[in-house]
Amino acid sequence: MENLNYQEAIEKILSDFSEMVVSKGEEVEIICDRVSGHYLVMVLGWHNQIRVYGSLVHIDLKDDKIWIQQDRTDTGIAKELVSMGISKSDIVLAFKSTFLRKFTEYAS
Repeated sequence: MENLNYQEAIEKILSDFSEMVVSKGEEVEIICDRVSGHYLVMVLGWHNQIRVYGSLVHIDLKDDKIWIQQDRTDTGIAKELVSMGISKSDIVLAFKSTFLRKFTEYAS
């Protein structure tokens, strides 16, 4: 699957995920930088006088692979990508150490 299809698959998954995020006054933002290959789902706002700000999902496209840097979803971004036809060999679980990646079904 070429990068354009990667971009479309990532954007679809992030859009679907952001609609499912339960928000208590916080905003959910999807940030897509197709030129540089960076994709984020951010949550920001306030909850009970406490600042809420952070990355729920962070994905990068590099070296012709999808690098999942952060995944705070229940189902798993990698599983969603595979269900859309993307090969496990094209997905890197970057949130795992380089040592542990070789024990997964995904690219190392």
